[in-house]
Order: sequence, then structure tokens, then C-alpha cells
Amino acid sequence: MKVKFPDYNNCITNIPNSILKYFGYEEGRKTSSLLDSYLKKEYDNVVVLLLDGMGKCIIDGNLDKEGFFQSHLEAVYSSTFPPTTVAATTSMLSGMNPCEHGWLGWDCYFPQINKNVTVFLNKEMETGLSAADYNVAFRYCGYEDIVQKINRICGKETAYYVLPFLAPYPRTFEDITNRIADLCSQPGKKFIYSYWSEPDTTMHRKGCYSEESKQLLQDIESRVEKMCSGLDKTLFIITADHGHMDSKCVAIGAYPKIQECLVRLPSIEPRALNLFIKPEKKEQFLSEFQKEFGEKFLLMSKEEVIQRQLFGPDTEHPSFRDMLGDYLAIAVSDLTICCTKEEADILIGVHAGMTDEEMEIPLIIIEKCSFS
Repeated sequence: MKVKFPDYNNCITNIPNSILKYFGYEEGRKTSSLLDSYLKKEYDNVVVLLLDGMGKCIIDGNLDKEGFFQSHLEAVYSSTFPPTTVAATTSMLSGMNPCEHGWLGWDCYFPQINKNVTVFLNKEMETGLSAADYNVAFRYCGYEDIVQKINRICGKETAYYVLPFLAPYPRTFEDITNRIADLCSQPGKKFIYSYWSEPDTTMHRKGCYSEESKQLLQDIESRVEKMCSGLDKTLFIITADHGHMDSKCVAIGAYPKIQECLVRLPSIEPRALNLFIKPEKKEQFLSEFQKEFGEKFLLMSKEEVIQRQLFGPDTEHPSFRDMLGDYLAIAVSDLTICCTKEEADILIGVHAGMTDEEMEIPLIIIEKCSFS
């Protein structure tokens, strides 16, 4: 497979910076020139709906090419590295790339407490127990998000979340679309950020092109089209945090000569393995990893990761370099290395590697108003 590096000149991080610029908040960060051209106009509502995992390959493989999403597809652009929910949605919310915000993947190593932490759950990766009596990621990698920034600069509630884990806790996608429609009907200029965990959840378990995934995506598309038909004076942006691909999964425990070289279990993601190596085991690790995975993974040293600015070209978070291990193993094929056999046995759809399928995401724009 062709290796696909992130394109930070044309990536998901540019979207929030265009929106912040529209609301009068400019930090000199790179924006999306395409979105900027739309935002020269005045809308009552600017809405971002992020559908987890709905990469360009996913809409190509599951939806009608003449359908609502494809007919409003304005561009294909890049996720962050890694192309995964924690890193990319944090970039969408913060306007920063991963090296700057520090939310690198599902499991992050935090040097301050010397633990791998599942950041969204605030649990120790290895034990599943609470990582601390405070939120580790927000304490050490906290940030002000786009909704908070807009409300602060406007001096009033102008921006809103529509998220399943925040009040009023929409439980279904129909609840999500109803809530968006309700907010859009209210007077005043506003921004709405919405996220839904599908089709990612279904694709992980059933596969990217299963009948379940196809039907789910068709239902999402239909509900969005129905919602948009009732909107006015609205710029509606639909995108994804990353793409997806079907994979063959193995467990690291099946390779004891590699596992015995590790200081701790790999962090970040099963397709972007952050590896801390015992100094005396370096040569064994390099030899064994090359023998087992040489054509399946791109193995980069910490120094090469930093030199290539793989996690972004920005000013680094103060903890960034200490969060990185000695090597980063990046999937460039359909093979995935999980930390447990249980995970390897249930995963079908995956992401976080450097392939076109994982890195390329759609920018779908629906403009529900006319301008003279």
C-alpha cells in the first residue's frame, strides 16, 4: 500500500481556525481557503457535524455517488496524524495539531505520572482502573475549545455543543439532528459543533463495507438530508475525523521476543504504536520487529518523528517529546497490532495508520440560503 503522510496545509485543523476567524478570533493559524470563501458571506448558523470514521473511502464504498453526501462533496482533505478520534477531534475543537495539544491517541503516556492513560475514559490502560482522582489529560494537556473561545470573544452564548455526552445528552442520531434543527431555528448568529460516534463504532465490529455499516450510513445520510431541507441561512459542514479500513489483527503477546524488549505496553493506537525500549534490548527489538513486520509497518525513531513533524509543524506542547517513546511503529498495510488478544479478536475496521483509506476525509458543504 502507498504510504500517506498527513498534509497539515490542508487538514482538519484548518476548519476550526476558519470558523474562529469568521467569529472575529484570529491567531494567525492556517485556515481552510475553501471554507474561507464560503464564510465571506453572512449566515445565521454555521454548523459542523463530525461523523466518526466516515472517510472518503467509506462514502465511496457505501453510499450512492449521486446521493446527498456525494453531490455536496466539495473537497477531500487530510486528517491529522494519527488519523484517529482523540487526536483529530481534539484538533477540530482546539484548532491545534497533535504535537501542540498533546492528545495523541486513545492511550497516551503521561510522563508526569509515568502511566499509559486511556484519555477519554481517564483510566489506566493496563488495569482499567481510574488513572487519578483528577482528569489526567485536561490537567496536563488542557486547552480552550472552539465553543469556549467563540462565547468568550462574543461575550454571550453564541456557540453550542450537540454531543451525546453533554446535556441535553442526545441518545440517538435522530436526537442529534432534532437538536441541531432546534438551535438553528432560534434567532441570532451562532456556531454549532456536533459529533456522532457512528459509523466508527459499527465498522470496528462489523467491518467497513458490511451490510450493517452500509444501512447505517444510508440512514445517517437520509436523516441529514431531511434536516437540511428545513434549514435556512445556514452553512452546514459535514466531515469526519479519520477514515477506516478492514484489517487483520494480531496481539503483541504473540511475539514474545518483541514484547520482552518493551518497558511498557505500546500506547497511542494499535496502528500507531508508541514504543519504549529497554536500552539493553534495542538491537534485539530492531531485528525482531523487522523480521516480523518489516513490510507491514514503518518504524521511525523518536528523532525521525520529530524531524518529520509527523504530529504537526507547530510549537510543541511542553510534554510532547517526553510522551513519545524510542520508536513509533506506523501501519502501512492491513495488519494491526493490538495490546490484547481480546481486542485483536473483535476488531475488523481500524484506523490510525498511514494509508489513503485512513488519512483522507471528506469536506461536505451544504449552503441553505441564497445571496444576491
